[in-house]
Amino acid sequence: MAGININNKCQTAYLFIILSLSFSRSLITKRWSSDVRLDGKTAIVTGANTGIGKETALDLVKRGARVILACRDMEKAELAVSDIVREMGGAKVEARKLDLADTKSICEFAENIYNTEKVLHFLINNAGVASCSYSTTVDGYEMQLGVNHLGHFFLTFLLLDLLKHSAPSRVITVSSSAHAMGRIHFEDLNSEKEYHPVKAYVQSKLANILFTRELAKRTAVLGVTAYAVHPGVVNTDLMRHIKRPLQLMFKKFSYFLKTPAEGAYTTLYCILTPDSELTSGGYYSGCAQAVCARAASDEGTALKLWAVSCHLLGICWR
Repeated sequence: MAGININNKCQTAYLFIILSLSFSRSLITKRWSSDVRLDGKTAIVTGANTGIGKETALDLVKRGARVILACRDMEKAELAVSDIVREMGGAKVEARKLDLADTKSICEFAENIYNTEKVLHFLINNAGVASCSYSTTVDGYEMQLGVNHLGHFFLTFLLLDLLKHSAPSRVITVSSSAHAMGRIHFEDLNSEKEYHPVKAYVQSKLANILFTRELAKRTAVLGVTAYAVHPGVVNTDLMRHIKRPLQLMFKKFSYFLKTPAEGAYTTLYCILTPDSELTSGGYYSGCAQAVCARAASDEGTALKLWAVSCHLLGICWR
């Protein structure tokens, strides 16, 4: 599927209305549950102070896992820890500082993890920003590309040795069905020539899936599997940067959106389902493997994006 032209403001509004109101399969909440325990397992969830990330962390804690909330805003993260402990007495949960818009912060977080943790079984790349006004990360990357893709790419790279040591382990990256409207703009990856908030967002979500595909190939013999998930259209604060009329539209029809707990289902499905029932590198939606856009299945694009990402971050990841 070729990228859709979304430069027109009316098309942008139409995109969000369709995403929020469509009675597509992504809005049908599949009732799914599992009694799998995770005692002795350790997980990191980025952006876990609110929304899907917080619900994911809470579920993992209830299953006996030790969970680290990796968050930019430590005040909100500590409040999330208090909420989880209040709901689940004796919870093994803590918050640590991670700003995915700053590679120095990512390095400091990874160093802290290696200094304190002996194992890491699940890395859940959940944090994200959407449709914000043009800005750049500390290192000069366009914010949505920098946080949603490059930040998690770099974090996974730094934590890979611990994931390998703890194998079998898994990396779950939260993408979106909106990836189908995206294209990797190698000629202007950082949107320096032209910026459109939705165009940048769908590019970053497409990058999440391409990263997952390539990661799965490179870690297949290491005992580390990788999955990309679409959580559905969820009633969270992810769309706080969109224009006010569209925010009101989301609020008015919030009844039709998934709750954050429901939005966490597919992430949890990819954490708890046996390896034999999952496909590493796959794209999952509605607690089942789903078909992604043709652009997300292009091995050449995935390989080129990997190389470009390494170049931008100044790393060598073979």
